[in-house]
Amino acid sequence: MQCERFFHIIAVGRMKDKNLDKLTSELLVRLRKYGKTELTVLPDSDVPREGGAIIRELDKERNSVVFVLSEEGTEWETTKFAARLEALDKKAVFVIGGPFGLAPEVKQRADFLWSLSKLTFTHEMARFLLCEQLFRAMNFLNGGTYHHQ
Repeated sequence: MQCERFFHIIAVGRMKDKNLDKLTSELLVRLRKYGKTELTVLPDSDVPREGGAIIRELDKERNSVVFVLSEEGTEWETTKFAARLEALDKKAVFVIGGPFGLAPEVKQRADFLWSLSKLTFTHEMARFLLCEQLFRAMNFLNGGTYHHQ
């Protein structure tokens, strides 16, 4: 069963690590097999300005479910994340803050505060890991062999 989805990733800061950028880009291409995928990269500055820019992007997203990546969020196993995506009947918007975190108003806009791990990652690594988990979840939902149980 093909699960068509719509994803929008809002991320602060450009990818400075060229290797990680290439891997992330490859995952975004693979993810497009399962639906429309947008990436909006906002300039990094300070947390209040970044927060304002994120909120302006979120204001454009009517009728969507917002996942904000945050260290105080809930951790999910891959299959639980896949189940959350499968249950959606709306566009999924994912927010990744910059190196100094997120403004409180961005976290308040979240439908889900999600933590990738108890470990701390750079915002670049978080973008790569998000794309990998999105691809893994969608491949799993569509009967692919990328995810092993």
